[in-house]
Amino acid sequence: SQFIRTLHSKHHITETNRTRPGTGRTLIMMPMSPSPRGGVKTILTIFIFINLQIQKIHGRNQISNTIMSVTQTNPQSCTNPNKHFDFLDDLQSKYHHQPVFLQAVEEMALSIEPLFNDPTNGDFYRKAFLFLTEPERMISFHVPWMDDKGKHHVNRGWRVEFSSALGPYKGGLRFHPTVDDGILKFLGFEQIFKNALTGLPLGGGKGGSDFDPKGKSEAEMRRFCESFMTQLCRYIGPSTDVPAGDIGVGGREIGFMNGQYKRLSNKHGEGILTGKGLCGGIQLRPEATGFGTVYIAQHAIEDKLKRSFEGARCAVSGSGNVAQYASRMLIDLGAKVVSISDSDGCLVFENGMTDDDWNQFIEAKQVKRTRLSTLDDTVSGKYIPGRSPWTLPDLQVDFAFPCATQNEIDEDGASLLMKGGAMGVFEGANLPVTAEGQEVLRSNPEVVYIPGKAANAGGVGVSGLEMSQNASRTYWKREKVDIMLKEMMAGIYQQMKEAAGEDGTLEQGCNRAGFLKVAHALKELGWVY
Repeated sequence: SQFIRTLHSKHHITETNRTRPGTGRTLIMMPMSPSPRGGVKTILTIFIFINLQIQKIHGRNQISNTIMSVTQTNPQSCTNPNKHFDFLDDLQSKYHHQPVFLQAVEEMALSIEPLFNDPTNGDFYRKAFLFLTEPERMISFHVPWMDDKGKHHVNRGWRVEFSSALGPYKGGLRFHPTVDDGILKFLGFEQIFKNALTGLPLGGGKGGSDFDPKGKSEAEMRRFCESFMTQLCRYIGPSTDVPAGDIGVGGREIGFMNGQYKRLSNKHGEGILTGKGLCGGIQLRPEATGFGTVYIAQHAIEDKLKRSFEGARCAVSGSGNVAQYASRMLIDLGAKVVSISDSDGCLVFENGMTDDDWNQFIEAKQVKRTRLSTLDDTVSGKYIPGRSPWTLPDLQVDFAFPCATQNEIDEDGASLLMKGGAMGVFEGANLPVTAEGQEVLRSNPEVVYIPGKAANAGGVGVSGLEMSQNASRTYWKREKVDIMLKEMMAGIYQQMKEAAGEDGTLEQGCNRAGFLKVAHALKELGWVY
């Protein structure tokens, strides 16, 4: 694969997705374009060379497996098989190779289906929805960088500027090897409605790179971030697009990118990034997403279940900022945090995580940057390799807080939660429950389910407050920011309830409230009519 990447870089061979008719198999093909400098001859030579090398290694011609990379994937595997929207047929045809994006679109469409059937405004709502499924702008660029051994690498970078109807594009940057344009489209689409719920004038966007931060030194991270910002800086601005952090991008990485922007632009104090530290940051930003998720969950269980978090067994997945501070607030509210996890396994605390456990967890992730497995002998919990909290049949859970990544709870995981007596699921991550898992939750209406658009909106909400703080050249104390965050999450919960009505669910209310606000903005702007 490294050889193929080198060919891509040297000969400008681009990848395009095609489906072989009648097979459902996706082909990754590298088209050849003629050029006055003999490009076709060069690329034909490359293909012949690759074929010969493959025959040497495998003893037969497997060029189709290497060049075309045939994968037996079903593009609809993440979508809902029980519901079909005719007006989305063209979208599904064009983006069959982006199943997670289509999953996000269909999950949203299911929740707001009654709007599409409205006898007066249904046609407008369908047009507005389709309008919002295409990004206003997609930017891609290469990110060259050098490792500590002097070896050059080239990664891909993107910024998906999805919707500016309500304000400048706003959304995080994700550095992870799974990142591609489809993943970022899914995240950017979700971000539109999440930002709308905050009540702040924010559009929706997302960006990132397929760069893998795992195992990189601080110097390598700095060089990559500086190269990434060198490319990104021409597309962002305080009234245009204001990125923030996400998976793989924390305060350190935001600082490196902010420093490079200042070097390149000679502009200081501009709020072109949020999640900053001393150089223009806001108090409580690292904690905001996790705290906000718990705050809105608290409103829901007090309102719907007439109980508190005191003594409740809460399973948390992930070990990034969201999981770290969701677990902290849960402990502060008297809950028992019975799990945390990373990509290698999970720690289970049968009697609940203690303050000392949490402190060691934070030191491992924020200071030492090590895996949870290193804590096995130092905390009160037991480490289980290769598992997540949602695959443990004996884990008794009252409330679930998936805070790791998309599609981490599948149908089996959701069924285990129901079997274990879970009363609520609150998404700290973006779309952490698969379509099949969501159907399990919906089939148990007594379970309180709040999607990530609402549950994890506290992060972008406080990012919006950071933008206001930067614009006014002021500084707010931690206590003031916490009050504003609590008020924001209470307001989001109220919007969900009102939009859901007497017969709707909180999930439906969340999606309807976010969509209606953006749709009305599109009409006011004259973009959809």
